[in-house]
Amino acid sequence: MRSAYSVSTIRAAEAAAIAVVGEHALMQRAAAALAAVVARELRARRGALYGARVLAVVGSGNNGGDALFAGARLSRRGVRVSAWRPCSGVHEAGWREFLAAGGLELDAAAASAALAGADLVIDGVTGIGGQAGLRAPVAEFARACAEARVPVVAVDLPSGVPADLPFVSLVPAGEQIDPVPVPEPARSAIGDGLAPHFTADVTVTFGGLKACHVIEPGRSACGRIEVVDIGLPAMEPELECWEPGDVAAAWPVPTATSDKYSRGVVGVDAGSSRYPGAGVLATLGAVRAGAGMVRFLGPDEVAHLVLARLPNIVVGEGRVQALVLGCGWGDRPDGPDVVAAAVASGLPVVVDADALGMLPHRLHPQVLLTPHAGELARLLGIAREQVAADPVAAVRHAVARTGATVLLKGATQLVATPGRSGVQIAVPGTGWTAQAGSGDLLAGICGALLAAGLPAAEAAVAGASMQAMAAPDRPVAPQDYGFGVPLA
Repeated sequence: MRSAYSVSTIRAAEAAAIAVVGEHALMQRAAAALAAVVARELRARRGALYGARVLAVVGSGNNGGDALFAGARLSRRGVRVSAWRPCSGVHEAGWREFLAAGGLELDAAAASAALAGADLVIDGVTGIGGQAGLRAPVAEFARACAEARVPVVAVDLPSGVPADLPFVSLVPAGEQIDPVPVPEPARSAIGDGLAPHFTADVTVTFGGLKACHVIEPGRSACGRIEVVDIGLPAMEPELECWEPGDVAAAWPVPTATSDKYSRGVVGVDAGSSRYPGAGVLATLGAVRAGAGMVRFLGPDEVAHLVLARLPNIVVGEGRVQALVLGCGWGDRPDGPDVVAAAVASGLPVVVDADALGMLPHRLHPQVLLTPHAGELARLLGIAREQVAADPVAAVRHAVARTGATVLLKGATQLVATPGRSGVQIAVPGTGWTAQAGSGDLLAGICGALLAAGLPAAEAAVAGASMQAMAAPDRPVAPQDYGFGVPLA
């Protein structure tokens, strides 16, 4: 499991380290690691280090200093390093050492011209204090790098990508929440993409991951991420990112003495005459995730479709160890009573889709809510853009509001639960799970894990991770599309 930290936490740790070793020593550690990564990239791409051409774009802060000190190290090893300073200032000590090592200064026009012959660009314009977006002419240069497909190594993060959340603040927790306008400067940093920014092939970050490294859309701009230990003290993580090994360790595996009840019995109340497929998919998710038995509790007109696909399903009431509610319900008159009774039973419950609008006043931690961004926005009474702008705050807010565990579905899937300050992030997957029915299947997967005895937060992260890991990473035949789990 990897940890990610807030900017304030990183800054405090840096200050503590500087008090012990000094700022110059800390920067030299970062520069040495950055130079080593750039050298490795150059060797991999062109077979040799000597004679390579590197163009550094450096800002006035410490990230620019890291790039300059790294450029000086590379120059001494035979790399032809030039630097463009688009800002009014520069890291003075780094600039002096860069020039002394044979580095060459370029202006904006010369930098643009040099891009065609560059083997690699070092992006050291902004750091963890930077805001969303880049101004001209840096924005045009970043775009030119992407269009020319020149490899980019970013220092700490791609410039133009905000390091930290939130982009937009949410209203504090309370009984009544009014929608809050999204400020115009932040609007370009949310939704489908970011404001103008560098897109890195490799990001070299120091001390620990930040939110932009693990949450979309920032994550996709970072490329491969290398975390460098520069000697910061231990820090309290804000985000805990699962890896495949964590999923394998958490996943319930039957033993020689297991039976269907010890593996877990899931009750699935899903589907309707309008959305019968949701009942089929939710049930498939529970079966394929390893439930010992699945009882289908939905409408009769859906039950025969489920049985036609899965003859091992039992239709009707009976002993269960977890419930899955809401997938494809539509406007169900008895829905609030069904949800209230399930919550009152004390059983673990997955509440999805239409049932999310039928919640009783207070829930418990073994109730797992599985909204996407739009559903979470409706639950909180805020704009969808605000959820996209700060999904970490939104999911925490939902936990405080309801008392339940919350899985926010999307390109980055986050889980928060009562009594735990850190937010967990599922293993990321491909875009192939972004299709209708994927959430129904995930609800069933999570239900099977709850029935097997996993706590709600662990079931949510493991289920979302497994679906992402199982999804194809390339186009496949239409009949093989399985929303992350084979359907045939």
